[in-house]
Amino acid sequence: MSTDALTLLAPLTGWVLPLSAVPDPVFAGGMMGEGVAIEPADGRVLAPCAGTISQLAKTSHALTISSDAGADILIHVGIDTVLLNGAGFTAQVREGQRVAAGELLIEFDADRVAQGAKSLQTVVLVVNGDAFAPQQFGTGRVEAGVSPLFHVAAVGQGKQAEAAAGEVLQARATVRHGGGLHARPSALVQAAAKPFAARVEVRFGERSAKAASVVGLMRLGTDEGDSVEVSAQGADAAAALAAVVAAIETVSVAAHAPVAAPAMPTGVQHGPRFAGVCAAPGLAVGTLVRLDHGLPELAETPAGADAEFTRLADALAHVRGQIDAMVHGARSRGHTQEADIYSAHLALLDDPELAATAENSVANGMAAGAAFRQAVQVQADELRALDNPLLRERVSDLNDIARQVLTQLAGGKLPEPTLAERSILLADDLAPSELTRLPRERVAGFVTAQGGATSHVAIIARAMGIPALVAAGDGVLALPAGREVVLDAAAGLLDSQPEPATLAEARQRLALLQDERERRFAAAHDPAVSRDGVRIEVAANIGSLADAQDAVRCGADGVGLLRTEFLFLERDSLPSAAEQRDSYQAIVDALAGKTAIIRTLDVGGDKSLSYLPLPPEPNPALGLRGIRSGFARPEVLEAQLEGLLAVKPLARCRILLPMITDVAELVAVRALIDTIAARLGVTERPEVGVMIEVPSAAVLADQLAEHADFLSIGTNDLTQYALAMDRCHPGLAAQLDGLHPALLRLVKLTVDGAAKHGRWVGVCGALASEPAAVPVLVGLGVAELSVGAALVPQIKAQVRELSVDQCRQEALAMLGLPSAQAVRARVAANWPQA
Repeated sequence: MSTDALTLLAPLTGWVLPLSAVPDPVFAGGMMGEGVAIEPADGRVLAPCAGTISQLAKTSHALTISSDAGADILIHVGIDTVLLNGAGFTAQVREGQRVAAGELLIEFDADRVAQGAKSLQTVVLVVNGDAFAPQQFGTGRVEAGVSPLFHVAAVGQGKQAEAAAGEVLQARATVRHGGGLHARPSALVQAAAKPFAARVEVRFGERSAKAASVVGLMRLGTDEGDSVEVSAQGADAAAALAAVVAAIETVSVAAHAPVAAPAMPTGVQHGPRFAGVCAAPGLAVGTLVRLDHGLPELAETPAGADAEFTRLADALAHVRGQIDAMVHGARSRGHTQEADIYSAHLALLDDPELAATAENSVANGMAAGAAFRQAVQVQADELRALDNPLLRERVSDLNDIARQVLTQLAGGKLPEPTLAERSILLADDLAPSELTRLPRERVAGFVTAQGGATSHVAIIARAMGIPALVAAGDGVLALPAGREVVLDAAAGLLDSQPEPATLAEARQRLALLQDERERRFAAAHDPAVSRDGVRIEVAANIGSLADAQDAVRCGADGVGLLRTEFLFLERDSLPSAAEQRDSYQAIVDALAGKTAIIRTLDVGGDKSLSYLPLPPEPNPALGLRGIRSGFARPEVLEAQLEGLLAVKPLARCRILLPMITDVAELVAVRALIDTIAARLGVTERPEVGVMIEVPSAAVLADQLAEHADFLSIGTNDLTQYALAMDRCHPGLAAQLDGLHPALLRLVKLTVDGAAKHGRWVGVCGALASEPAAVPVLVGLGVAELSVGAALVPQIKAQVRELSVDQCRQEALAMLGLPSAQAVRARVAANWPQA
């Protein structure tokens, strides 16, 4: 028997469907073997490989070809076609005949067979699964005799050979995710199963789901602490089983706020007042704006299967690109929760069951829009039927995806709402993409008839600081737009006809809050000097020219981190050195004399560029990231350094190098800067700093400081590498705490190492923006905090209230504490306002 994998060509022209879409339980359940189905576009069946016809049905509707490698491939045309007694079928081969790949095997009259059979879907299976396993299935439209359909490998020739094909491995797993297998944990399980060829299923009670299906996993209706059974079958079953069990048992805490007790029963109207559930606390007075998000009108008459398949594929690809951009945008802004939510939306969009249902409907004559709408409705109805309210709330995520896909299919955009200066949005329900696309400054709050405090839009509202009331009942939808209302989300109330006294009181409370913000803003341009006379620089993290202008407006002392990825995203080619120079110069000019720390391109890991392919890596987070990608693609790094060296005055431009691990890398970049500067005739040299993102850099801070002008700690990556926890892993978010004592010790090592050579240390990671971390970082000797521009006034005000001497004493004591929780408790005891 050959040890090489066999590639099967498509035996028919048509569209590939998963077996689960076949309307026959024997085939759909894999009882006859593993493989795929094809919705045929014509009536010709060709040999998928060279071999011998080992079986031909008397009715000519099915045959088995034994390949030269020994794999037995069954081709069965249509469902229940045996009942036609051969009518419409003509065999072009006989049993025992030797055939070549692409040779004609069967012809059939598609119209005649379709009239008498349950379905024309043709299954292509490997029936001797004890010896061979199918892998790497094709998708979409295939051409007979041309397109690869799938690969067949002898058992033991797959990725790993721990399990024999046909053998089912089983294990039990306990769901450790807060709220059970809802969208993000299900996406995590899907991602764990994706690299493996093995078929993995999860069973809970009488329900089962493929690990590849996010909605299927949610449909199980599990909760935290439930025990599920996991089974895997295939060449790499053992590895797949272990990966999926580990994903299910990953401890995570759902990012759901505790539901505040409402002032009265929710969904109830008492006169002009509506009670609901507080999804995000806060007070707002504003104009009621209806957000009626109806679906676009779509053609119900198909333009032909080929055209409809193409339209559906194009729409899905477009929406996938949009959501992927949302993920990258959220990550670039440091909004991890928002990025995780949109990553879960990507997983929902890529759900094989959703795609199979829609494609099956298109193949059966339905228009693309109607097919996708129906497929989403089926999954949404299944989630609504569950007892778990958290999972029921994921229906809004499915509807959000449907709205985007259907809008794309309709060839346009949904009409934009007309917003007031301070709008309180009113909707039946609200989707994450609907909220984040609106201008934040015009959204004072929102109220929904449906929804819950654990919905994804509620999580985003809390992160954005937007007061939100959900589950207010259908009665709220009768309110006319344009009236002034008071939303007290913390109390769980919407007052749709506030008395003058109520309005006055709400406005007074808002005025006091606004006065405090204005006091901070008025002082934002002053230095942040502690009570005992120590100045701390408070700079801004930015990613565009507009961000730089915001930084100046908010009083930032400079730019502590310019993420240059904005120049490389959403384009098809690399920006030239001249284009980069113009962008950097515009930002430096906008800072009006303040300094910009500009980080060189940081791609790899969770950040990728389609036109800058890097080699596939088993662990991208430990591969070509940061400066390593620059060394791997030196022309990219050289063009960026050339653009930076052209900025004037160069003294206002500092270069920051990401993911440096030791001195040799820093020295190499400095030498490259000298070479490029000599070529350009530039005699001045910019300051060059190192991002402390990996533990080795913190440990070697004294060596790096000898060759660097400053050090800047990227706490996001430093935390993930020090704690060995992927920062993009939704299941580990609760444990990934930058105030862990191990992190604090690395910060102290960095500060002490830099001090040996008179260098200063800043923090540009998310930890600098966290009020609880500010006194700790200041106490450890950090001289600069770089935060989001809007937070500059608040962080400066906080620094002015601190005694650096007290911060130093407490921070040193915290180095000996056992956990991040203990550190936070001590911070709360010493600085309650933090």
